[in-house]
Amino acid sequence: MLSQRGRYALKAMINLARGGPGSRQVALIAADEAIPRKFLEAIMADLRRANLVESTRGKLGGYRLARPADLITFGEIIRVTDGPLALIPCASRNFYRRCDDCRDEALCILRRIMTRVRNEVSEVLDRTTLSDALAAPQTLAGLELEDGPDDVG
Repeated sequence: MLSQRGRYALKAMINLARGGPGSRQVALIAADEAIPRKFLEAIMADLRRANLVESTRGKLGGYRLARPADLITFGEIIRVTDGPLALIPCASRNFYRRCDDCRDEALCILRRIMTRVRNEVSEVLDRTTLSDALAAPQTLAGLELEDGPDDVG
């Protein structure tokens, strides 16, 4: 499940993408997106260290995207805030670790299934950019949007 930190990071990055090339102050982003300011400051520092945003100090300072919005993916942002997309460590590409209780990775059914899950999730998140998120819903990188359990209609 996506953490609150991950949700806030995505919301902040979309806010920056929507705002154009100029810098935006954390206080404005926090107010726009209903994110606690101190929490957002910590998230933005992580995104800066990952070279997803750049910061400028001073009265007119703030944050801006480090690259164009069409070159920053949801997958990158989530990996910075939440770590691996894989549900178990042996299925992770970027954060691989052998499971302590695994007798034979090559025969492990859990690993095989969770690797498929990771592949599907990362395929969607790694092809969906901030620009895609700002596009009309029907053009969202070819994604089919389904009603969730809380949706009415």
